[in-house]
Amino acid sequence: MNRLIQSGLMFGNLIRVDSPALVDRYNRALKHLAGQQTALGEFHIDISGFSPEIGDELDDPLYLNHNGVNRQFILLTTEQKAAPLLNATFSTSRAILRQFIETNEAQLFALTARDAVAGELVNSVFTLTSPQRLFDIRKITVEADTTGGTLKQALALAAMVDEFKTREDAWFDDVLIARMIGAARQTGDILRNPVLLETMSFEQQNFWTSHFGGCYLFRGVAHPALITAGDKAALTDLPIKHVFDLSERNRIARFFELNDLVEPIVKAPGIDAAAILRQKMDFIVVDAAQDAGIDLTGATRRDIRLLARRHAGQLPEEYHGLNRLVHWAEGAGDWPRITSDHPAYFLSLRAADTSDRDLVNMLLAELAPRDIRQLFICHKELFYRLYRGWSDTKRSYVVDFLTREYQVDKAGARAALFGHEAPMQEEPPAPRDDLIARVGPWGAVRGR
Repeated sequence: MNRLIQSGLMFGNLIRVDSPALVDRYNRALKHLAGQQTALGEFHIDISGFSPEIGDELDDPLYLNHNGVNRQFILLTTEQKAAPLLNATFSTSRAILRQFIETNEAQLFALTARDAVAGELVNSVFTLTSPQRLFDIRKITVEADTTGGTLKQALALAAMVDEFKTREDAWFDDVLIARMIGAARQTGDILRNPVLLETMSFEQQNFWTSHFGGCYLFRGVAHPALITAGDKAALTDLPIKHVFDLSERNRIARFFELNDLVEPIVKAPGIDAAAILRQKMDFIVVDAAQDAGIDLTGATRRDIRLLARRHAGQLPEEYHGLNRLVHWAEGAGDWPRITSDHPAYFLSLRAADTSDRDLVNMLLAELAPRDIRQLFICHKELFYRLYRGWSDTKRSYVVDFLTREYQVDKAGARAALFGHEAPMQEEPPAPRDDLIARVGPWGAVRGR
């Protein structure tokens, strides 16, 4: 993994903590949250304040995420909003933390100038002892305060100010006035410079979790389902009608279609579909070259496509299916019929413009892991896991490609691959077949 770290593809954009004052604040927060402290004088933290170095020191990669739920966080600076979230166990955690920081940025800037802010993403589930508990996760609330309790004191001071302003004899209450002065020394002038953080809660309808082998729960759609990368047989007695594993390609494709969650890349407006598909074809060639033991060190796009021409007969059907789509997109061929049975099917799709597009792109990356660029962008946990099993020649190519083609312009690459232009006009939704209402959206469901 050192190659990934050195190229900034792993542990990139972390916040460096190397001043004694910040280390001391971090230790106070860590003691407050977990009852532990670090002896390190220098380390790096992610958006939640998790440090891989401290995780190694404590031999606990979940020291801020006990049981993989109710993620705790330590904020030393608002600059953490741009950092990644390491060891993510829920797909929504980073977005929640970032929105919390951005919404309360001015207040957090003031608070972190003197102290660390510590908190937790709280829901009703403290342990996931069974898959059924996933359905108890409905809302995440962000709770936070400084390690010195500044916000708690500010609330108490606000209550005292209200009492002072409304009680007739408050002017003569020396005890109340003394308490107000003492609290104000800690909080500052809360009337001119409020330090209260906005209470934020987030509905959890659709999300991914690493628990139980990796599960994608979609319950906030017209036709709900749970899709697992693990053992479907272990997911019994769930309060949802449809449970699929990744091998059930036809049913997952039907699920996408019925909920309008995906669109063909070749029909997506505002993107260079042929270029995107050609790059996916290159990734397939790289896989074939790895299997054949061909050295790809320093290989350019021209080298990869030369290999494809020389070994076209040995390339899998995925390659040829995408090639036919490219020919159609460039006006050089007929529309190819690529159904969900075809190995190139999920490679030919991207998420539609919905609120769940990031989650859908994450699932598509897992359904079609040959697309290493989408895998790295949309599902880093899976990317790192698969990377460990690749040959050295593929690792070398992948790191070189991502460094050259993605790292230089991350925002531009994401926009080119996943951006959506505003539609020219609103179109009414297509009517659903009455058969769906009679037998269910995926046909007759066999018992599992």
